[in-house]
Amino acid sequence: MFQLVQNYRTGEIELVNVPIPNCGSNSVLVKNHFSLVSIGTERSIIELGKKSLLGKARARPDLVKRFLDKAKKEGFLKTFQEALGRLDNPVPLGYSSAGVVVEVGKNVHKFSVGDKVACVGAGYAAHAEYITVPENLCCKIPENVSFEEASFGMLGIIALHGIRCANLTFGERVAVIGLGLIGLLTVQILKAYGCVVAGFDIDPSKVDLAK
Repeated sequence: MFQLVQNYRTGEIELVNVPIPNCGSNSVLVKNHFSLVSIGTERSIIELGKKSLLGKARARPDLVKRFLDKAKKEGFLKTFQEALGRLDNPVPLGYSSAGVVVEVGKNVHKFSVGDKVACVGAGYAAHAEYITVPENLCCKIPENVSFEEASFGMLGIIALHGIRCANLTFGERVAVIGLGLIGLLTVQILKAYGCVVAGFDIDPSKVDLAK
């Protein structure tokens, strides 16, 4: 099968031919029909991979701190070699997709072969012909929802999580700052909740789209 991967050391993106993954006992094997290309998160990951080692360090100070903490405990050379080794490992791209279940693990009871499912999760719902996904990261697709629409599942989850973190109640007035894809989904979910929504963006075209 074909899968899209990136080498983090060089930043190169390749479409590689790899074996179909094995289906674990708590997972389902899915034949993808659509996978979502994220122009925000995914683009930033790709751009980070293309930076030099110094550029990567400047862009991710959190990882530098983890590196230094580990180096203090295990030694700089060993930690540096491990870091380079990880950079050379191909990283699968993608985190939101939709397809059909072709195999289920022995401990899986919510899904059957032939079910149409939306799948989420970095490292699972990748840009690949076949993926293995834990049972709790899949959801059956309603009959009136297409594979293409269902492949946006992770973005809907992100929007919904933000709303839940705000502890909102019915009828509240809410401001959504930024009307990109996540912002537009947030606006629609809030309206469905019965909230009064005000949306803001510095791009007039996004405001028009939100209207």
